[in-house]
Amino acid sequence: MAEPIKVLVTGAAGQIAYSLIFNIAKGDVFGKDQPLILVLLDITPMMSVLSGVVMEIQDCAHPLVKEVISTDKEEEAFQSIDVAILVGSMPRREGMERKDLLKANVKIFKSQGAALDKFAKKSVKVLVVGNPANTNCLIALKSAPSIPKENFFCLTRLDHNRARAQLACRLDVPPNDVKNVIIWGNHSSTQYPDVHHATATIQGKEMSVIDAIKDDNWLKNDFIKIIQQRGAAVIQARKLSSAMSAAKAISDHMKDIWFGTPEGEWVSMGVISDGNTYGIPEGLIYSFPVKIKNKTWSIVNCLPINDFACEKMKTTADELVSERDTAIEFLTSA
Repeated sequence: MAEPIKVLVTGAAGQIAYSLIFNIAKGDVFGKDQPLILVLLDITPMMSVLSGVVMEIQDCAHPLVKEVISTDKEEEAFQSIDVAILVGSMPRREGMERKDLLKANVKIFKSQGAALDKFAKKSVKVLVVGNPANTNCLIALKSAPSIPKENFFCLTRLDHNRARAQLACRLDVPPNDVKNVIIWGNHSSTQYPDVHHATATIQGKEMSVIDAIKDDNWLKNDFIKIIQQRGAAVIQARKLSSAMSAAKAISDHMKDIWFGTPEGEWVSMGVISDGNTYGIPEGLIYSFPVKIKNKTWSIVNCLPINDFACEKMKTTADELVSERDTAIEFLTSA
C-alpha cells in the first residue's frame, strides 16, 4: 500500500467534523487504497468530547486509518501534515457585528497560518471552512509565507452543490446531470450563483440550463436568493448550521484536488486572484470556476460575462475588499 498521508481536521469535536472524519476514514476522499494518519485539533474545553470521537473512529475499524492523533496543541497538530482542513473558527454570536467576527478570527487564523508555515510540509493543501471563509483563508495564507499561495482554498463547494441541487429539482433530473454552474465571490449573502454557462442533460440530450428552465425571472431572482440565503434557512429550520452537507462539500472539494475534475467540467473554489482574471482585484480569495489536473488548479478563463453577471461579481468583490482591509488592519495591529 501507499505511504500514509497525514490529514489534519480542526474543530474536530464539532458537528461538521463528525460527518467529515467518517467520509475521510472510509476512503471517500483520498481513495480506497490510501492509508491515513488522522490529526484532530480542538480547543482545550472540547478535549473530552474529542476523546469520544476518537473512540468512535476506533470502533469503526476502518482499515485505512493507521493512527489517530488528538490534541489541543497547534505545534503537534500541524507537524508534517499533507492536508489541513480548517473547520474550526469563532462562530458569529447574537449581536456580534461582522467586524467583531473578523477580529476574533484573525487571531485564530494568524496563529494557524504561522503553525502551517513552521511545521507543515510545504506541499500541504489547505482548505479553510470556518467563516468568514474567504477572509480567514487570506489571513492564514498571509501568515504562512513559505507555503505557495496556490495551496490555499476556501470552501464554496457547498454553495456550488446547493445550486446544482436546486436546478436539478426544478428540472426533475439528478444533480449529476447539471454541470458547470459557477459560484462567484464571497461565501456570504453577496455571492453570485451563475447559470449562464450551466448545462443539464434532459432525456439524454445536453442543453443550456437557461433554455431548459425557460424562466428568466426565477433564475435572476428566486434562484439567486435561495442559494445566497440557504445557510440561514438551514439554521432557521434545524436551529443549527449546515453540517452533513458541509462535510459532503468538503469531501467533494478535496477529492477534486486529489483526483482532478472530469473532462469538460469545472467546480467552484475560493482561490487567490492574480488581478488579471474577470477584473477581480489582486490578492482576494474569490470563488471562481476552476479545473484541476495533477493537484494543480487553473481558473476557467475567457467565459463571456454579461452586464447582469458583471454587476453581481463586482458587488461580492467589493464586500471582500472591505473584509480584507478590515482583517489586514487587525492582522498588522495584532
